[in-house]
Amino acid sequence: MADPSSYRPRPGEIPDSPGVYRFRDEHRRVIYVGKAKSLRQRLANYFQDLANLHPRTRTMVTTAASVEWTVVSTEVEALQLEYTWIKEFDPRFNVKYRDDKSYPYLAVTMNEEFPRVQVMRGHKRKGVRYFGPYGHAWAIRDTVDLLLRVFPVRTCSAGVFKNATRTGRPCLLGYIGKCSAPCVGRVSPEDHRELAEEFCDFMAGRTGTYIRRLEKQMMDAAEAMEYERAARLRDDIEALKKAMEKSAVVLTDATDADLIAVAEDELEAAVQIFHVRGGRIRGQRGWVTDKVEDVTTGALVEHALQQLYGEETGDSVPKEVLVPALPDPIEPVQDWLTGRRGAGVSLRIPQRGDKKALMETVQRNAQQALALHKTKRASDLTTRSRALEEIAGALELDSAPLRIECYDISHLQGEDVVASMVVFEDGLQRKSEYRRFQIKGFEGQDDVRSMHEVITRRFKRYLAEKEKTGEWAEEDAPTDDDGRPKRFAYPPQLVVVDGGQPQVAAAKKALDELGIDDIAVCGLAKRLEEVWLPDDDDPVVLPRTSEGLYLLQRVRDEAHRFAITYQRTKRAKRVRSSPLDEVPGLGDTRKQALIKHFGSVKKLRFATIDQIQEVPGIGRKTAETIAVALAQAAPAAPAVNTATGEIMEEEEPVTMTGSPGEPVSAGTPDDRRGQET
Repeated sequence: MADPSSYRPRPGEIPDSPGVYRFRDEHRRVIYVGKAKSLRQRLANYFQDLANLHPRTRTMVTTAASVEWTVVSTEVEALQLEYTWIKEFDPRFNVKYRDDKSYPYLAVTMNEEFPRVQVMRGHKRKGVRYFGPYGHAWAIRDTVDLLLRVFPVRTCSAGVFKNATRTGRPCLLGYIGKCSAPCVGRVSPEDHRELAEEFCDFMAGRTGTYIRRLEKQMMDAAEAMEYERAARLRDDIEALKKAMEKSAVVLTDATDADLIAVAEDELEAAVQIFHVRGGRIRGQRGWVTDKVEDVTTGALVEHALQQLYGEETGDSVPKEVLVPALPDPIEPVQDWLTGRRGAGVSLRIPQRGDKKALMETVQRNAQQALALHKTKRASDLTTRSRALEEIAGALELDSAPLRIECYDISHLQGEDVVASMVVFEDGLQRKSEYRRFQIKGFEGQDDVRSMHEVITRRFKRYLAEKEKTGEWAEEDAPTDDDGRPKRFAYPPQLVVVDGGQPQVAAAKKALDELGIDDIAVCGLAKRLEEVWLPDDDDPVVLPRTSEGLYLLQRVRDEAHRFAITYQRTKRAKRVRSSPLDEVPGLGDTRKQALIKHFGSVKKLRFATIDQIQEVPGIGRKTAETIAVALAQAAPAAPAVNTATGEIMEEEEPVTMTGSPGEPVSAGTPDDRRGQET
C-alpha cells in the first residue's frame, strides 16, 4: 500500500488548465483515468488527509504509485480524451458498463459495393449503419421481411452472392421479387446503393415521405388503369404500415430521442436506454456496473453517454437526450454531443407530459434490471456454494456457514433506537425468520451497547428454547407444524454485525457471557468493506471480485434496509401522535422540521421561543403557539412517552412481502410466523 505523499507532485508543478490525468500502480498499469476543468484543483483533492477521502477513492490513491496528466484546450477535448483512454487502458477503478445481454442490431453494410442488410451483434464496424438494438433477432427478421418487397436490398452472404455471380442465376429471393438481384446485373451498383439509402432513411424514422410517394404512385397508376401495378403499390403500402405498427407510438410529435434511466445502490448500478425514432420505440438496451468509485447519478449518466455515443456520429446521435440527472458541468458534455452529431443536441431532464411518463417507464425497467441482476447472481447454486466456501476459508471456519444471521442498529440522533435481524440460509434470504427489536433500558447514540443488548436478547431466547426441550442435534431441533425450527431454536453458524471492531467485540462479549462458544462472529465495516474478527487488530480483506464478499455485502445491506425501514415507521408514528398535532395551522412539513431540528418533542418542550424561531418556516407567533401548546400538554401523556420510544417485552416476528428491490412490509406482533414470498 503506497503513501500518496510519496508521489505527490511539487507545488506549482500541476497546470491550472483543462486536462486528463492518469493514476498508475507500481507496475505502471493505468488504474484510473479522470478529467478536470482545472487539473491543479482536481488533483489537489486526491492528496489530502486520507481520513477525508471516500473509502473507494482512498483505496485508489493508496494503490497508485504515480500520477501523470495531459493538458488540452477545452473541456470537450478532455471528455473525448478521457473516453479514448478508458477504452484503451480499461482502468480498474473507473466505472465500466457491461451489457446485461448481447443485443442484436439491424445492420446495413454501406461500406460494401453492394450494401447488405443483416443481423449483427458485438462491436460496431466503421461504415456500417446500425438500427436498434432489438430485444430478439426474430423481430429484426420479421421487419426486414416486410420491407424487402418495397426496398429489395441484398440480404445474402458473401459466399451466396459470389456463387450467384459466377453461375448467372439469382437466389430464391431474386426470383420472388424480394431482392433486386445485383449479383446478376438486374440493377446497377448506383441504383442498388440508392435502394439501401432509402431503406436506411425509412428505418431512421423518415417514413411519411415514402408512404406519401407510394400513395401518389398508386393513385396515378389507378387513373392510368394500370390496376395490377396499383395493386402491387397498395400491398407495398400495407407492408410498410405493418412494419411501422410493430413499434408502438409513444410520443405523438414524431420525436427522435434517447431516454436514459439509472437505478443504483451502494454497490452496483443499472442503466436502461430506450431509443425513440419518429415517436416510436425502435430499440432498447441495458448495462450494469460495479460502482468501484464514488460517483453521483450525474456522473453515471456522463459515463453512459460516453459509452453510448463515443463511436457514433451523425443521425446516430439524436436531437434530444433525456436523462434522470444532468452531468456537472453540463456544457462540455452537451458540446461534445453536438460535435458528434454535427448539429444541436438537447440534454435535459423531462419535467412533464408524455416524455416524463415514458421516462418513468424506462426508470421502472432500470430498477427491474438491477433487481433481476442481483437475483440471478444470488440464485445461482454454484455461485452461492463458492461464496460460502470463500467465507469459511477467510474466517477459518470448520465448515461453510449454511445459516448466517446479520444484525444492524438504527436510530435518529439517539432516539427511536431499533435493531434488525435478517437470516440467510444456504446463501438465500429466509424472510419468514427476520426479526426486529426495540432497544430497551436506554436511549442514545451507543451502537456498541445496543448491539450487546440485541445479541444477548436473541441468544437468551435460543437458550430458553433449548432448555425446554433438552439437548439436541441441529437436525433434531424442535419444529412447528410446517417443519421449520421454532422461533429462535435454530442457531446460526455465523453472526455478522454491521460495523467494525467495537461492534464485533460487543457481540462476542454477549455470546461469551451466555456461555456460547460454537458460533462464529464477524463484522463488515462500510468504510473499506473490511471483515473484522474478534481480538484481531487487522481486518480480513477479501478481493473486490470475491463472491464471499458479495454475499456478506448483501446480508449487511439487507439488515441495514430492514432496520432503517422499521426506524422510519416508528419515527412517523411518533410525529403523528405528538402534542404538535394539537397546534393549529402546523402542517406535517413544519412538524418534521421541528423534530429534525430539536431531535424530539421532549427537547422541543424545553426550548425558548427564540430557539423555536430558528427553525425555517416558524415565525414568532407560531413559536408562541407551539410553546403554549407544549406547556399545556401533560408530561406523562402517551404522546410524549412515544417520543422516547415504546419498550416492548418481546421481539416482533414479521411478515415479508414484495419482490426484489421493493419495500418490504411487516406483519403485526400477533403474527407468530411470517410468510416468505
